Amino acid sequence: MALDSLALAPLYKSPDGNGIRLMAETSKKPAFPLKSLVPSKSKLTTIETKRILSVLDETIHKVELVSLLSFAASNNEGLEGMLGEDIMKAVRENEDLCQQLLDKVNYLQDEAMRLQEKEEFKDEGWFRDRLLSIQQQKSHLLPLRQQIKESTKNILRLLLNNPQAARLLQMQSLARSAEAQSFIDSLIELRGFLLEKLLTSPMEARDKAYFIQDVTRQNKRNQEVIDALESELAKSLKNRDAEVQKENSVIQELKNHLHQVLRFSENSLLRMKHEAEKQQKADFRASQARVAKIQQEIQQLRSQFYNLLMENREAEQALRKKKYKVETEIENWIQKYDMEMSEKQDQYEELDIIHKEEKAQLEQLKYRHNALVEEFSQIRAEQEIISKKNLEAQEEMMRMVRAATLIQAVWKGYLVRSMLRSKKRKRGKGNAKVKEKAKKGKAKGKR
Repeated sequence: MALDSLALAPLYKSPDGNGIRLMAETSKKPAFPLKSLVPSKSKLTTIETKRILSVLDETIHKVELVSLLSFAASNNEGLEGMLGEDIMKAVRENEDLCQQLLDKVNYLQDEAMRLQEKEEFKDEGWFRDRLLSIQQQKSHLLPLRQQIKESTKNILRLLLNNPQAARLLQMQSLARSAEAQSFIDSLIELRGFLLEKLLTSPMEARDKAYFIQDVTRQNKRNQEVIDALESELAKSLKNRDAEVQKENSVIQELKNHLHQVLRFSENSLLRMKHEAEKQQKADFRASQARVAKIQQEIQQLRSQFYNLLMENREAEQALRKKKYKVETEIENWIQKYDMEMSEKQDQYEELDIIHKEEKAQLEQLKYRHNALVEEFSQIRAEQEIISKKNLEAQEEMMRMVRAATLIQAVWKGYLVRSMLRSKKRKRGKGNAKVKEKAKKGKAKGKR
């Protein structure tokens, strides 16, 4: 939700931000004043809005503290005297838990990569066993993550109880990573959006809606102008195409004229051809003399070729003998290689038998490990049930104590009220006797 709210642009952004100015008719109504888009109130007045904003401020404060825990863990010697032993101990425990989780996650990722490389063996039993063990180890990461959450909450409680330590840790803001700082900046920006939303009254929201409607209408008028301009552009493009077609017809006429010029040039080409034939005959006579000379040179080269052929035959005989020697040596090396490979094969079979035995032992150990893991999970579940029962018993005891105190208070109140009633009754009887005596005295005086 925070990222979605950060991705939204302000509602009062100008619709002509693309830099294109359109010559549209001005609206007869005056433009809506931009001052009405700014909230009239500068402070929150209701308790609910103040609580909402205080919750977000507290969240930002906690995020700032959590983003500096890694720095505090890496510089524990310099910050131990400033933050206190309890906080540094909790920070070190949290860092150890995070490191354990990171190591386990890296190990599981490496195992998953190895299984992906051997995916062609997915029908094998060992492949399924390794996949099942990885899934079980992933399920065991949930308690560790819960421990990390509880450790982080404990550190935050300690820091909030010690404001001086929290301020000293916040002073190390330069050591915060870029990702954490970006997230905090996003939260601060979200706080600004939320504050603006809380300061906006319903009347201002309605004014903003009216302003957006006016902007939409203006945009529609601008779109109509754009459509008209596009139609004009289409007409101009059509006229340009007609002009281009006319120019193409002119170019075709020029091509036809050029073809006629080529026809007229054929006569000159025929004349040049006759002259070339004459020159060819003269060259043929000269070439016959050259052919006779070349044939003599060929005879000489043939005699040289025969001499070279005899020499090459002798060299070939020597090379064949050498080849026979090399082949015999290669056969000897092959036999030696076969003997060594047979010995290596025997050694490989022995090692394979040993590997199978060790693999069987590994499967037995895995089975025992899984049984121990199940027993550990059962014991832990029983411990959680016992702790829940103890907690329920304590809550029941507290409830009974509160009920007893309430009953005692009610009883004491009842006794006090009954005593007050009895006193009021006694006073009422005394006043009645006094009034009767006064009446009798008045009657005697009249007589």
